[in-house]
Amino acid sequence: MIIVSNLLSVTVVHGQHGSGVTYSSTHICAPKGSTVDIPCTYTYPPRWNECDVVAASWFREMNGNDPVDLRSDSDYTGRVEYHFYVNGCTLRIKDLRESDSAEYKFTLRTNKPDQSLTGSPGVSLSVTALQVRVTKIDLYAVTAELKCHSSCSPAGQLSYIWFKSGEKIQKETSSVSVSLDTEHSYACALKGHEDSPSPSVSMQVQVTSVTVHQDYTEAVLRCHHSCPPAGDISYIWFKNGKEIQNEEKSSHEDRFYPGDFISCAVRGLEKSVSPSVYALKAPSVSVSPPGGITNGSSVTLKCSSDANREANYTWLKRNQSLPSEEPQLVFTSIQPSDSGEYRCTAENELGKRTSEPVFIDVKYAPQLPSVSVSPSGEIVEGSSVNLTCSSDANPAANYTWYKENEDSPKASGPVFTITESRAEHSGNYYCEAHNGIGRQNSTLFLIVVSVPKTGNKVELGILNWEAGYA
Repeated sequence: MIIVSNLLSVTVVHGQHGSGVTYSSTHICAPKGSTVDIPCTYTYPPRWNECDVVAASWFREMNGNDPVDLRSDSDYTGRVEYHFYVNGCTLRIKDLRESDSAEYKFTLRTNKPDQSLTGSPGVSLSVTALQVRVTKIDLYAVTAELKCHSSCSPAGQLSYIWFKSGEKIQKETSSVSVSLDTEHSYACALKGHEDSPSPSVSMQVQVTSVTVHQDYTEAVLRCHHSCPPAGDISYIWFKNGKEIQNEEKSSHEDRFYPGDFISCAVRGLEKSVSPSVYALKAPSVSVSPPGGITNGSSVTLKCSSDANREANYTWLKRNQSLPSEEPQLVFTSIQPSDSGEYRCTAENELGKRTSEPVFIDVKYAPQLPSVSVSPSGEIVEGSSVNLTCSSDANPAANYTWYKENEDSPKASGPVFTITESRAEHSGNYYCEAHNGIGRQNSTLFLIVVSVPKTGNKVELGILNWEAGYA
């Protein structure tokens, strides 16, 4: 068992006339997973009768006016022990957790309400997690020195366990030497408390950064890594997965073309290849939801780029710039006027490319039809009459003609022709314009007048029409 004792030899007495509680330290720091002892001694006040003492306990919280005995706290079940001796009591907390960080106090309670003794302020306990720190790197030997660190000292008095990619290795010291290798990670723990390890660390060389000339094709690349070199380091450069020969400097100048990608590594650490830097390919535009787009629906255009460097985006409609600079162009309620050809442009220090066009065609139901009659003058019995209907719609509308109080349609198409009109053709006619999205209709009133047999002057027909919704 790893036991952390008090770190300070400070005597703190709480009480009067030499009575009270004495703590040997005011602050104790311990690593997570270890065991800590917090000792104290006490002296009764002169007027106390030792037989009146009914309880001695440690606590960190109060329940009203009563201290909560740690032994009854579910968070400490199985982890707290009291070790009593003459005028003394030591609190032992095992398997320390970071949540155990708190102030702990010792208290004596008697059978008399006005008699109690509590050492306040108490002892402040700080529990800290272990960390793996890199203390030395040798790029030539391709090794690194790792140390299991705790902010609590003396760390050297503790025994450690080391893990390599989750597997124990035979090292029990606070420091180990490891090979630089991106395939493995390292963690440490206190011996006997392997279930409370430190966070893992990986050893690798990274990361490539790029500066570019203004023509967007010629680039100067510089290979950066997380390990400060002790001297001249040799580098390996890769273009499209193949090593660039005779190029071992930290910088490399090259021309970029769409689809090219370049990466680097430190010689001797070929496994630690940096992320690749890509020259921009032309982005693509996708439409969501796919399929037909109807008036009033929500539509999103997304510009997708293969850039692994942050890119700026612009949108074009019929080659005119739009105010959006986001990779998504969102229409919460798209309108017919939004129909048209759209492109997006992605740009970063490695280039500027524009997508192929995407055409947005917004479908909508027929608008209120317009109806008319020809000829527009008198409708005399026996003459030919054309009734015409038109409506704006996408896709184009189909037309059906009806006469009031008749179930069967009179005609289909935008023009209804009555070749030889008679008086019984008089009445209300309505045209219905419809497509796969919706329908609308308008009404027309037609009067056909008869020719008097007496030879008197012919009465004129009257044409009235009115529009209305279906």
